[in-house]
Amino acid sequence: MSATPETNDMLELVASVPTDAPALAFDFDSFTVGVAEYAAGPTGCTVFGFPTSALATCDIRGGLPGTIMAGDGMTDAICFAGGSLLGLQAVTGVTAELFAQKQYLLDDIPVVRGAILFDFARPNIIYPDHTLGRMAIRSARSNWFPFGRRGAGCSANLGAGLDWSGTEPGGQGGAFRQVGLTKVAVFSVVNAIGAIVDRSGSVVRGHYNQETNRRVSLFEQIQLSTGQPSADAPTRNSTLTIVITNQKLELRQLTQLGRQVHSSMARAIQPFHTGYDGDTLFAVTTAEVENDALPTPALGVVASELAWDAVLSCFEN
Repeated sequence: MSATPETNDMLELVASVPTDAPALAFDFDSFTVGVAEYAAGPTGCTVFGFPTSALATCDIRGGLPGTIMAGDGMTDAICFAGGSLLGLQAVTGVTAELFAQKQYLLDDIPVVRGAILFDFARPNIIYPDHTLGRMAIRSARSNWFPFGRRGAGCSANLGAGLDWSGTEPGGQGGAFRQVGLTKVAVFSVVNAIGAIVDRSGSVVRGHYNQETNRRVSLFEQIQLSTGQPSADAPTRNSTLTIVITNQKLELRQLTQLGRQVHSSMARAIQPFHTGYDGDTLFAVTTAEVENDALPTPALGVVASELAWDAVLSCFEN
């Protein structure tokens, strides 16, 4: 009989907050970022907090999503976590911590939305739980986002390819830009079936062939191979993304912004939105400024380029 994999119920897990990881510094004080991890996994969660609440919409395109409170409306925080459906405990941990910070007022119960990814291509079943979610939001701070295999991206992988042999480490990435008064930030945790493609059209992460030391598109791989995915290989992946702007948008505008950006990401991740992926994007506005010079489609163009930058920054080049 094979040994039972280690899980949260078997260990005294120690939660930690990364302090020395490479990170994006930016200028957008309207939200905070919190990251907490279990090194024993490794696994973790990444939380975006909105101290004054913000309007959010959700766009789900993958065939195997895992979400909680994924509807549209006001939100106090959005949590991304590893651990598949078990990781939803981290989202409720964020809710509990914010409820405590609000002095347990029943007329001000926080709204926390979340999404998870499958990160169990490892020898244990340790997952982000209630405690880890509480630590993540408790440690949140402004204008900081750690890159790579941190937070929800601790055990992210991408680019498995046709026979699941081309996998390389994924992670989380982010990008920020200001256009006039408008600020836009995009953060993405990439744990995709597809590979990452740069702006020249080259595969730069995933679909890696160790024999030839080459990365190829899945289309090229299909042409060269008659192989089929292994029946026992992990087939559950997700790319989780959040777009945050301070520009005032109505709900319908914010919804369309999310759709535009999420669709654009198929340039950076190929293939994207497959039946094995749980791709989910949240679009959020803190509604602080008006900018008639940047209508919603133009804002979407900016955010779409930032999404590509975020994907490219999820691993070390």
